[in-house]
Amino acid sequence: MTVAVRTRSSLRFRGRSFLALVLAPEPPLADWMAELDNLVGRSQGFFAGRAVILDVSALNLDKAGLTTLLSDLSTRGIRIMAIEGTEPASLGLGMPPAVNGGRDTDLAELLSSAERQKAGLKTEPRTAAPGSLMLENPVRSGQSIIFPQGDVTVLGSVASGAEVIAGGSIHIYGALRGRALAGSAGNAKARIFCQKLEAELLAIDGLYRTADDMDSQYRGRPAQIWLEGDVIRMAALG
Repeated sequence: MTVAVRTRSSLRFRGRSFLALVLAPEPPLADWMAELDNLVGRSQGFFAGRAVILDVSALNLDKAGLTTLLSDLSTRGIRIMAIEGTEPASLGLGMPPAVNGGRDTDLAELLSSAERQKAGLKTEPRTAAPGSLMLENPVRSGQSIIFPQGDVTVLGSVASGAEVIAGGSIHIYGALRGRALAGSAGNAKARIFCQKLEAELLAIDGLYRTADDMDSQYRGRPAQIWLEGDVIRMAALG
């Protein structure tokens, strides 16, 4: 009887890049935590399922202080995958690992076709022009459209629980009921346009405004949103 011997394949290593959301606390820490609570309270699930890196370079924390901060974030449903801005020797057993050398983008890559199908986007997005993305279908609840290269145009609506993140401006030809984050690659000149403003959260270049912070006179109306200094401005269209 002949016995087939299967040769073991050689050990294989692959490089793979994952971009993550970075939380960078600033002193005084109590004020920063209060602002974080404000965001978490008004935009439930914002951090759910997200890879988060904690940048503590602006803080002077010992091991006990870092442990407390990680615990405080955990109670808010924020799980830290790695810590930046500290030496590995300052991390205790069971803490996330230290990382360094990250590239500033604040964005994940555009969803793959398989991920879009899993999320329910049956139609492939098509590029309208270099540096822009056009979506012919509505963005349904639970979907994330992430496009760091430039503008995003949605011909339909963005449902509650959905989000659109763009390196440039965001144009929505229907109702905006979910979250829209424009200029997220550091473009302070980006704007958000929609035909019906009912957003859960708006953000431009990292500055945000939740539904409770929005002027009620613009709710349900066509509107544009832009950044003026460190203040998010709104105006009705038409």
